[in-house]
Amino acid sequence: MANKQLAQYVMDQLSDLESIRNIPMMGGYLFYYKERIFGGIYGAGTFMVKITEASRRYLPDSIPQPPYEGAKDMLEVTILEDREAFQSMVVEMYDELPERKIRVSSGKKRKKRG
Repeated sequence: MANKQLAQYVMDQLSDLESIRNIPMMGGYLFYYKERIFGGIYGAGTFMVKITEASRRYLPDSIPQPPYEGAKDMLEVTILEDREAFQSMVVEMYDELPERKIRVSSGKKRKKRG
């Protein structure tokens, strides 16, 4: 399944949840629930989520691995077809996810060097 098709499938599976969105990113997609990143689709065309207590409970057989070189380990989602379990996992992960970092501009322009 191509990344775009997989992204649409994931969105369809999570469509009962409010505040789900994805953003295309370097050939893949990042997925947000209530503005917290919980997972994504990366180069290999698999959907992976951050490692939390909830994701470990729902994905006990998933082996932690980095989605790309230099990244933190994540878990491959093996329950995409189980809509109810997938949605429950995302909801339960929410409180375990870091809040989205908001960049605040100081309003000052940087001086060019050189």
